[in-house]
Amino acid sequence: MAQDNTVSIVGNLTREPELRFTPSGQATATFGIAVNRSWTDRQSQERRESTSFFDVVCWGNLAENAATSLSRGSRVVVTGRLDQRSWETQDGEKRSKVEITADEIAPSLRWATVQVTKNERRSPESPNGDSHAMPEQAYQRPAADPAPVSYGSGHEDEEPF
Repeated sequence: MAQDNTVSIVGNLTREPELRFTPSGQATATFGIAVNRSWTDRQSQERRESTSFFDVVCWGNLAENAATSLSRGSRVVVTGRLDQRSWETQDGEKRSKVEITADEIAPSLRWATVQVTKNERRSPESPNGDSHAMPEQAYQRPAADPAPVSYGSGHEDEEPF
């Protein structure tokens, strides 16, 4: 029996997408999403609200497109899977976290409009083998090995992958 590990969330980016490249040239982007939930307390009739925060990682063309298209505050719909990473810090402490590995990212059209631009196709000899290209002026491969991924404040002691 196959297990389904699919999650969809709608929220606002808490930080700019951070685009990095693995040593083999694979693009990866990370960003945070805040998901707000509000309800009326049945006993007090007061309006209540809570916010949940999620880290999102995406790969390949999706990573490059997200880094080009999204910014802090953007309202998005993310569909993907939950992944747990575990590692040990330099001090020997064991750490783990659950993050969303995105399969699809889309702008929320509830309070905004967007103009979609389809990317050009890449030739078979494209540098990373992807079938779609970023517009040439937006696509730049880093000259040197990438810096490790930073997940923002509070996560500096985490391994990037």
